[in-house]
Amino acid sequence: MGFGLKIGVELVAALAVGVGIGLLLDRWLDTAPLFLVVFFFMGSAAGFLNVYRAVSGYGYAAGYRRDNNDPPRQDDPPNGDKGSE
Repeated sequence: MGFGLKIGVELVAALAVGVGIGLLLDRWLDTAPLFLVVFFFMGSAAGFLNVYRAVSGYGYAAGYRRDNNDPPRQDDPPNGDKGSE
């Protein structure tokens, strides 16, 4: 249940931050829905990227890739697959 809650919170938080930034920029620059739409999609993309990284086990660093020489982690699959190159 904890992992599912983490996924939901990350998706909603990224979306809320994107919408919040869009609303603030629209109010400040008086551009009705322009920045709201742009940052809604950017927040959605960021949320899905966070969910993908959490589910696939890649971590949060950009460009992070596990090396084949790394010791096995506790949550590695039993067949020893350490990810693609």
